[in-house]
Amino acid sequence: MRILGIDPGYAIVGYGVIEFSGGRYYAVDYGAITTDADTPFPLRLQQIYNGLISVIIKNDPDEMSIERLYFQNNQKTAIAVAEARGVTLLAAQNSNLPISEYTPLQVKTAVTGYGQAHKMQVMEMTRRLLKLDKIPRPDDTADALAIAICHAQSSGTQLRNLLNLKNKQK
Repeated sequence: MRILGIDPGYAIVGYGVIEFSGGRYYAVDYGAITTDADTPFPLRLQQIYNGLISVIIKNDPDEMSIERLYFQNNQKTAIAVAEARGVTLLAAQNSNLPISEYTPLQVKTAVTGYGQAHKMQVMEMTRRLLKLDKIPRPDDTADALAIAICHAQSSGTQLRNLLNLKNKQK
């Protein structure tokens, strides 16, 4: 299964594509789509959409996983990130990708086994699981890979997926 993980934002959208096969994770592609603060916001949204479409075309993922938003204070930032997240969901939907959403707690638990893990613990465990030489930068990229790993773990066992596929074919 090839999974595209997304850490949403409007200045930086982290993405990570992993292959999950035989209970192992393999990094396929990862990076960030960045937009300039001086660019008008609608154009930034367009750049995010076009960038994600390029990533999807290049990597041909089977599914997309994205972090569910959680904000405590800054409503202005929350609205802008939500709008950028909407563009991300639209890119996936227009590409016919199934979309799964995960909270930060779910991601931390899936990657480290501990829901209160610190950010550096999650990034280091992501590096280890993917057998990377170093933690991907920017942080948003490492977060996107962790979100993809979370989806791989949450999507069920290969046997369950095979049984679901056979049931759908009947």
